[in-house]
Amino acid sequence: MTQAASTRILGIDPGLQVAGFGVIEASGLQLHYVASGTIRTAAASGLPQRLKTLFEGIEAVLERYRPDASAVEIVFVNNNPQATLMLGQARGACVSALVMGGQPVNEYTALQLKKAVAGHGRASKAEVQHMVQRLLRLPALPGPDAADALGLAITHAHVGSAMARLSQAANQSPTAEALAGRYRSGRSR
Repeated sequence: MTQAASTRILGIDPGLQVAGFGVIEASGLQLHYVASGTIRTAAASGLPQRLKTLFEGIEAVLERYRPDASAVEIVFVNNNPQATLMLGQARGACVSALVMGGQPVNEYTALQLKKAVAGHGRASKAEVQHMVQRLLRLPALPGPDAADALGLAITHAHVGSAMARLSQAANQSPTAEALAGRYRSGRSR
């Protein structure tokens, strides 16, 4: 019996002040913790420097852990448009570093993360932290930013291959026009 190939996945929870990262290895249904942490920026340094810090922090994580895939949280729009724009810029710095590092970037919403990790979309931060600790058999609770990043990596481990197969099937299936042409001409195959 052959063992499933191991895939190293990097999760990124983008943030302008604190960006979380988490690295796991997935081998079939088995998940193994590799590393997690945060990249912190100094507010006094100004926006361009903070974005540079995030970019370089992600570059360093890529260099050290050499993941096969990455997962990044999709930014949500909140009540404060300025905060949303700042978060979008931080996310852009993180995604740019991943792309420049040759990483395939997979994106998931907070709802998808919560469903994949906690089983429901209304999970609190504490619930996500506890479930990440449990799923990865960690001796202690990870911090909230690292837990979200690890949760994104777990989400990708659970649904990434299924999404890739669906995408591949959609790309290989005949177009609507081709199907319509076959049915008009009396062929069903």
